[in-house]
Amino acid sequence: MSSSSATISTVPSRRLGIIGSIVGILALMAAVLPHWVVPIVFPPPPADQVIVDTGHRIRDRVIARVKGVEYQTPKVEKSAGRSWSETASVAAISLGLLAVLLSVLALIFREERLLAAVAATLGAGAIAIEISFVVIGALILIAILYVVGNIIGLF
Repeated sequence: MSSSSATISTVPSRRLGIIGSIVGILALMAAVLPHWVVPIVFPPPPADQVIVDTGHRIRDRVIARVKGVEYQTPKVEKSAGRSWSETASVAAISLGLLAVLLSVLALIFREERLLAAVAATLGAGAIAIEISFVVIGALILIAILYVVGNIIGLF
């Protein structure tokens, strides 16, 4: 009586890992593509115009402070390119966090670890890319203000 007993191995589910990986890819796309596509569709103003405008605002602020008057910041409408960039940034960080959450849930429900790791990596990568663009933008703004300050004679 030999009975062949087939061992049935349970294959871990992949649902959350796959969904998390797809969301992570979307987050990565939302973090990277707008920084290439938006400037092509909505070109930014020339750098010399930005520097001159910034210089005028700083000069007006200094004059208002010397006169003892409160400086009124002029209302500037958001350009379509800036609006798209801000929307993409929010989407990238939100989708990145969702991908990391789905990765954690995949691990909690004992799904396949490789897909959970891919989802977490894609989500964290999208968040890191978005933060790096913010830091680079802040450094460029500081450099522009320093140049304008040197031109005006503040430094």
